[in-house]
Parts: sequence; C-alpha cells; structure tokens
Amino acid sequence: MVERLTCQHFFSVLPTSAPQTAVAELVKGLPWIFSGESVHLKCSVPGNVSAEWRYRWFRGGEQLQESEYFVLWKARPQQSGKYYCQGLRTTWINTQHTLHSLPIEIEVDGGWAILQAPPLPMLVGETMTLTCRVRNNPKLTEVILYKDGVELQIQRGPELRVTNLTLQHHGSYWCRASWDGRRETNSVISVAAPVSIIEVLTEPMLEIVPNDPLIHKDRMLLVCHVQLNARQPVPHIHYYFYQDGLSLGPASSQDKVTVLRDSGQYWCKASVPTLGLKRLSEPLGYGRVTALQLPRPPPLSSLLSPLPFPMQPVILQTHCPVMLLFQMMGQWCGGTSFEQYQINVHYHYQFHN
Repeated sequence: MVERLTCQHFFSVLPTSAPQTAVAELVKGLPWIFSGESVHLKCSVPGNVSAEWRYRWFRGGEQLQESEYFVLWKARPQQSGKYYCQGLRTTWINTQHTLHSLPIEIEVDGGWAILQAPPLPMLVGETMTLTCRVRNNPKLTEVILYKDGVELQIQRGPELRVTNLTLQHHGSYWCRASWDGRRETNSVISVAAPVSIIEVLTEPMLEIVPNDPLIHKDRMLLVCHVQLNARQPVPHIHYYFYQDGLSLGPASSQDKVTVLRDSGQYWCKASVPTLGLKRLSEPLGYGRVTALQLPRPPPLSSLLSPLPFPMQPVILQTHCPVMLLFQMMGQWCGGTSFEQYQINVHYHYQFHN
C-alpha cells in the first residue's frame, strides 16, 4: 500500500525559521529638529540584499506609507513621535512579515533653540559634546550651558564639551543663546534635554542557586550578574569566585560556577583587563555563617622602634582590601594577595602626646 503525500503533508514538514527584524535608520537630518526642517529615514532587512522586500512605515499605531525611504518634509510639531518600519515579501507559499524595527524618536520643535544632546547613554570617563542650535543659525555672541538649574559653562560658540564624565553628570541640560540684532540683543532658551551617564562596568551581584535541577544535589550554583557597557569591539569579562576570602578557582569567561554546598560567605569579582577595570560584589552568606576569626596582630613594639609618644591600636572594622598605616605590618598578613585573603583588619592609630 502506497501512501499519497499531499501538499498539506509537504508543507507541514517544511522547517520554520524565526522571523527576522527590520532595521530603521536615520540617514539624513537629526532626531531633534526645528519645524520646517526635514528628516530622511530608511528601512532594511539585514542579510537580504537580493530579496524582494517591501517596507511599511508606522508612527505609533498608525500606518503611514509603503516605501523603502520615508521623508518627513518640512516637518510640523504635531508630526513628532516614534517612527518604525516592517518588511514584507510575497513568496509562492505565503506572505512573510518581519518583526517591527526598533523605533526612532523624532522631535519637531517649534521654538527658537534646541540643545542637541547624545541620544544614547554616555559612559563614565568619556567626553560629551552638546550643541546649542538656534533657528536660522545667527552668529552667537554668548552661549550658557545649564545643568539642573546650575550654570556650568559660558562661551561664544554653539558647541559645549563636558570632559571626564562621572555619574554626577547625569541630569537635565539646557542652553541660553544670545546674538546681536539690528538694534537689540536677542536671547533664547532651549527646552531641557535629558542626559544619561552609565558606568562602564556595573557592580557585580552574586546569586546563589542551591537547588538547580541540572546539577548534583550536594552542589550549588554561583552566578555573577554584571553588565559591561563598552563601545565596539566589546572586551571580554573575567570572572572570579570566592568563599570566606579564598579563591574557588582561576579566572573564567563563564559567569557561573558549581561548587560544593557549604556554609560561608561568598563573593564574585568581574575584571576587564583590557580596560583596567575590576569590581567586587557584596558578600552573600549561605547556611550557618559564623564570624571569621582573625589572628591577633603582634604588638607594635615588635614592629616599630620606640617613639617619643605612646600609640594605641584601635580596631575599627573588618573590610577589604588590606589598608595598614605602616607597611611593615604587611608581615603579619603573611603577604597574601587580595584574591587569597579578602577580609582583613583596618588599623587606625590614635596618637597621644
């Protein structure tokens, strides 16, 4: 008996692939423009240059037109919004649709001044350039940059630079621009532009998973959560794990490790050698954790020559890394490294005359 293979059977066994995602890009103009200016957008499907794709453009939930390029010509403020696109093509089987692209937000300003700020978050340590644009591009005599209501810079040109960014530079910025008219001085203020500053390497956070079904019941999983915000090419992260100040193994490119289920204090460290960055997580206890017993330090008289005034050592707190007032006390610590012995005693000495 021969079974007849119908078209329905044939199509049911065809492999299905994940839908692709369209890409919308700004090819001409700026994301924040004055009314009357223009913006050019383009839609594409990566890796399908020869395929016969058509493209649909949307703003919000409204479909605008079907074309590869979308031009916002002599824009009006009410045309501000988030623009995105979708690719579609018809095959001999069906019509395929891509996923919607990420949106491009276009802001059309009807005022006189715009502070052009980076659309993406800036990284700590970078230099940020802000541009105070004025309608019709008059010759400016003074430009003042403000952050959260505080004056930061005064200069004559439209470009303002903020170097060596820190997290404290995060906030709202605006500018005041002035120029000479025929009989008077004109001055305009831009609306506030948000600026986001993020760390290159965030503080790691350790997660302990004691009951992972994929590992043996006498073991547990340590996961080091961290985010690296670096420009291309993105460097590699090296991960280290510790228990009670002792290393649990060499550096690894994996952000997780399985260890014996044991009570103690656990840490993880993320390191990016190419950028010279290292960050340590907060300690996380598992099981019954007892206080770490540190050896008693030798008396100061055995380390120092007599001084003309008495000294009294005072133990303030246990922290890491080792910070001692006198380098000779490193002999008491046994010369151990930060990775091998993370909890040590800070010593502060009170001098009395």
